[in-house]
Amino acid sequence: MNVAELQQRLVLPVVVAPMFLVSGPDLLIACCKAGVVGSLTAVNARSIEILAAWLERIVRELRETASPSTPWALNIIVDKEETPRFADELALIDRFRPPIVITSFGQPGSVAKRVHAYGGLVFHDVATMRHVEKSIEAGVDGLILLTAGAGGHTGTANPFAFVPQVRKVFDGAILLAGGISDGRAVRAAEVLGADFAYMGTRFSATRESMAPDAYKSLLLSETMADVLTTDRISGVLATFMKGSISRVGLDPASLPELAAPRKPALPETLKAWRDIWSAGHGVGLIDDIPDVATLVARLTSEYEQARRT
Repeated sequence: MNVAELQQRLVLPVVVAPMFLVSGPDLLIACCKAGVVGSLTAVNARSIEILAAWLERIVRELRETASPSTPWALNIIVDKEETPRFADELALIDRFRPPIVITSFGQPGSVAKRVHAYGGLVFHDVATMRHVEKSIEAGVDGLILLTAGAGGHTGTANPFAFVPQVRKVFDGAILLAGGISDGRAVRAAEVLGADFAYMGTRFSATRESMAPDAYKSLLLSETMADVLTTDRISGVLATFMKGSISRVGLDPASLPELAAPRKPALPETLKAWRDIWSAGHGVGLIDDIPDVATLVARLTSEYEQARRT
């Protein structure tokens, strides 16, 4: 499968981002059945046995209930190559052959060779032009541009500058992440030069996501002004909702400084993502919690209307 074939096999040029503790098999399968790329991150399965069971279910249900042309993606973190868990994840990639592997952090070169051997695609997260250059050298098929306002681990670049600069040096797939919450923004990403919109926060607020009910409720009430970009919660620059910080007794305006590089100084009882929840700048456009099929139909209608105007 190449990038052009991937585009043809979707009803909407959208890849739903793998979100820590939010994306599970229910969300992935629902996305693929609706005609967009569904994904999950491998570490959401707390053991390799659970991950294997999830992948077995995904392959089985998509074969039985969805169009066989609908691709899905598995996300792995590639800066942990020395761990036994990473080796086990690679073995599962060999076994289940995800059509797309999304790599985060680290260098994706060795994973790209493995995935290319069976005909899959590799998309890698980037936030700077230096990341772009290194990822191109590693032979990835697509670059996920983490721009200002993206949920989760994020970047600071303006998409109007970042996308065209990447396009000048890269002829593979460009996926734009950063505040995309409706179909008009999906179309705008294409006009800017991206091939796909990379959407996370909007799909957190769906019935199939693993986000707790309190998390989903906060997604309905928070606005762009309530999104804090900081490295003091996860140790790496990321976006978090101020309401989720306040609810655990912390002051969003006075978070403890890092104990060491990439080491947050949160109370031991608190963990990023589990207790303090992320959202991108697009959270202010969320006012309901639909099922995925309803959401994708809405996005598609908005996208098609934008294409006609």
